[in-house]
Amino acid sequence: MKEICSADSSTFKHVRFVLTDMDETLTYKGRLAAETYLALERLQNAGVKVIPVTAAPAGWCDQMARMWPVDGVIGENGGVFFRRRNDGHGIERFFWHGTEKYPDVAERLTQIGEQIKREIPAAHFTDDQPFRMTSIAFAKPPEAHQCSLILNALTQAGATTTVNNLWILGWSGEYDKLSMARRVLRDFYDLDIDAERSAVLYSGDSTNDAPMFSFFEHTVGVSTVSDYLDQIPKPPQWITRGPGGAGFVEIADAVIAAR
Repeated sequence: MKEICSADSSTFKHVRFVLTDMDETLTYKGRLAAETYLALERLQNAGVKVIPVTAAPAGWCDQMARMWPVDGVIGENGGVFFRRRNDGHGIERFFWHGTEKYPDVAERLTQIGEQIKREIPAAHFTDDQPFRMTSIAFAKPPEAHQCSLILNALTQAGATTTVNNLWILGWSGEYDKLSMARRVLRDFYDLDIDAERSAVLYSGDSTNDAPMFSFFEHTVGVSTVSDYLDQIPKPPQWITRGPGGAGFVEIADAVIAAR
């Protein structure tokens, strides 16, 4: 990895989309700084489409899509995509499984979650679980073997899993951040990421960002990604000096300078 401050001014000249993780990439220690929010707006004003791609619950994503200076939000690790309506009011919601299948998917996940809570005393839903639509999230226990027990139970129940810096996550279906990003960019922005990888920059900080780091041409980890490099098959190309949102400001500066 190279420090993004050393990138040539032309490195990101073809970037038209910035996809970014949220927790501890846009935020730091759970807070969104004014400078980071402004960086999102500066990117939009420069003509760059900005789409957070996060494991955060649908309830958070709804608020972000409505009020933040972003062009849409992929949430729950790829289960949902929300974007503001053209009239500026209200939200359009799209599900990986389709609207008609969503109730059955949600019911099955509820059953899996309750089963795991009964079987594993250390398994506790996160306090944001009521705001989730297509995933279940468990708080990370302090001991590693307890995390493994929860992950194994999710897998045995047929769920797809990942772990990030906050949650142990499970969902129904063979999708992830990358597969939903591919679908969203194709269907809503007429971009084939397999043909135009240089059009996208992705920023993240943790293990569930690994598929994005492995695929895109332009990838940046905020400084705290160094804590997870042993769990990421392909590290990001660039790293910021600052953690969380401070690092994202560095990313925005580099992309805007290239334009």
